[in-house]
Amino acid sequence: MRYLTARKRAEGKGAAHSGTEHHWYMTVSGVGLALIVPTFLYVFGTALGGTYEEVQATFARPIPAILTGLVLFVGLQHFRKGAQIMIEDYARGMTRKFLVIGTIALTYGLTATGLFALAKLAL
Repeated sequence: MRYLTARKRAEGKGAAHSGTEHHWYMTVSGVGLALIVPTFLYVFGTALGGTYEEVQATFARPIPAILTGLVLFVGLQHFRKGAQIMIEDYARGMTRKFLVIGTIALTYGLTATGLFALAKLAL
């Protein structure tokens, strides 16, 4: 029989018994977004107001296209995790399940739509 102290059983686990994975994911993705969003805003700002051909030429280059894809993907995954945490904190029962499923479906749909639009623009 294995003996575990109360501290050993509780170490690394929050009230939901999932540990601190959500917190670390949000911290890391937040730092990542803080680094890439200003660069994305500069690229997007320079393309804003241009003709379709100018915008297409901007996003046909690899760095702006990859940067835009990263901002779309990481930003929407950060939103998904944050919204899921909020829903888990404040909703109960079947409402919670429906809201979490709806949020996940919404974020994956927006990610797919954004990446498709970027690929169509860049190619």
